Amino acid sequence: MGSGHHHHNHSHGIFGKNTEMYFAILSGLALLAGYLVETFQDLHFNVSLGFYLAAYFFGGYFVLREAITEISKGKFEIDFLMIVAAIGAGFLGKWAEGSLLLFLFSLGHALEHYAMGKARKSIAALTDLAPKIALLKKGDGFQEVGIETLQLGDIIVIKPGTKISADGFVVKGSSSVDQSPITGESIPVDKKAVDNLEVVFASTNDIPSEHRVFSGTINGNNTMEVKVTRIASDSTLSRLVTMVQEAQKQKSPTQLLTDTFQKYYVPAVILLVVLLNFVFLVIDETWGESFYRSMAVLVAASPCALAISTPSAVLSGIARAARRGVLIKGGRPLEDLGNLTALAFDKTGTLTEGKPKLTDVIPLNDTSETELLKILVAVENLSNHPLAKAIVRDGTRKLNDAVFPSADNLEEIQGKGIKAVLEGKEVRIGNLKIFDSTVVDPKIEAQIESLEKDGKTSMLVQHDTSFIGIIGLMDVPRKKAKATLQKLRQRGIKSMVMLTGDNQKVADAVARQIGMPKALGSLLPHEKVAAVKEIMQQENKLAMIGDGVNDAPAMANSTVGIAMGAAGSDVALETADIALMADKLETLPFAIALSRKASSIIKQNLWISLGMVALLIPATILNWANIGVAVAFHEGSTLVVVLNALRLLAFSDKD
Repeated sequence: MGSGHHHHNHSHGIFGKNTEMYFAILSGLALLAGYLVETFQDLHFNVSLGFYLAAYFFGGYFVLREAITEISKGKFEIDFLMIVAAIGAGFLGKWAEGSLLLFLFSLGHALEHYAMGKARKSIAALTDLAPKIALLKKGDGFQEVGIETLQLGDIIVIKPGTKISADGFVVKGSSSVDQSPITGESIPVDKKAVDNLEVVFASTNDIPSEHRVFSGTINGNNTMEVKVTRIASDSTLSRLVTMVQEAQKQKSPTQLLTDTFQKYYVPAVILLVVLLNFVFLVIDETWGESFYRSMAVLVAASPCALAISTPSAVLSGIARAARRGVLIKGGRPLEDLGNLTALAFDKTGTLTEGKPKLTDVIPLNDTSETELLKILVAVENLSNHPLAKAIVRDGTRKLNDAVFPSADNLEEIQGKGIKAVLEGKEVRIGNLKIFDSTVVDPKIEAQIESLEKDGKTSMLVQHDTSFIGIIGLMDVPRKKAKATLQKLRQRGIKSMVMLTGDNQKVADAVARQIGMPKALGSLLPHEKVAAVKEIMQQENKLAMIGDGVNDAPAMANSTVGIAMGAAGSDVALETADIALMADKLETLPFAIALSRKASSIIKQNLWISLGMVALLIPATILNWANIGVAVAFHEGSTLVVVLNALRLLAFSDKD
């Protein structure tokens, strides 16, 4: 139960990896036998002494090993205190109590390692996600190779129902992939091959999600071929594993506090115990009785439960979150997130889908909608602008395979729109500025204004000399955004604000649709940082949620930076304190609820462990409690604390 830093490289004893547990049980059996012989038989005391010595051996073996390691590093810690207490008890002829102490202490140790092992296992399960071999395509067939030998640009074959063995994109076949091991999404995601095999992506983050696959995810029932974009040691999965392992080292505020406390506390206990040995000089008792009392105080004052209370909860919390695709980088963000009351959201790509959609098509002057769309698609097809691409994509979808006229002579007019020639007549598409020379009917202007009031980008379309239509585009809110914000309110998040680079009209419109109380628009990245700092002054703790790319500076300045869709973005993985692997806002309430729970468990554990020490020290000094009682309560509290922390592994946020 030592003080939290047991780097057990268990030299597995005679019973394999559970030796410690078996030794503890043997120690208990020997203790029981010795006690029974001593109480009910008229045999020589040496018989029961033999049993007690066996109990000492089995109970003290691992404790002594630990104590020796500590002393060699110049540290006097709990294990050392326990060995002293046990030797002291034997010295007084109180063999039964010494055996009880070592038995319970070693049992506690063994259970704690078992519990922590369970939490670590659920983290280590991540490491086993990646398959060890890949099927490398060679000519018409393929050969098995170790994943570490894969090079960038290799093509690997993914059989149905097998794990994908590298990060990359699909070049042949289509299938659905279960991404839950990486992102925690429960529903399989459809993947299809890229249209053109020669495609080159500027960076892995630019690969659209319908082509992109991660190592460790599970293929559905069709064969696919994947082009490798990352070597094994650099895959999203292996970086995830590294980060989780580093997360265990990041100490939480409470942990740092208890560490400092222990640094002063343990020497103080040793001093107190030494002083108590001299009580017989002051009051009427034998030195033996004074020594016995000092040993009882030594047991009572050991801060085992305190040492383990925070690490066990942090580890269980991180392990539980990892199973749902939430990466929490250490005890600090876990505790901070649990105490939060304010959240700041980036808009684009976080609260909204991050890509414009064609939302309104309003034909004018008896043009048909089909006619309007055909002209739009024909002209916008010439442009590479994101809005143009959106018009072409959504327009084509509405038209279902109609034949398009072809346009040419595209001219883009910066900040106003575009013009082109279609079958000999000029077409202009853009905002009112492009039509400066013409008089626009006030009715049309009113229609455009009402679209812009809803946060839409609107354009007017002119064919030859007549206005044939108005269109509106908008980056639409995520479907789950509204429900998620409501859930967050129930979880006790008091203030929420949206920060965006888009203009205030757009910001207000989106905020209205999803029920976001406050929206700040037209912010440049450095203004986002300033806004975050300002809210921090009022709320003192604030989490910033973004998709990690342009929000990195704002995240770095908030108490906790939370990135969405981190599996797809390197920047998000690196900069955030908490990464939601899936591109889903709905995992946020889970992460917050889990952190709340973890924070409250850490607080409970502190009260249990400090309370027990505060009760036992006076009780033993005043001789109300003997070593046996002190041992039972002391070890009991340690087990309660560990089991309390393990509840986190089963956490679920059912509403």
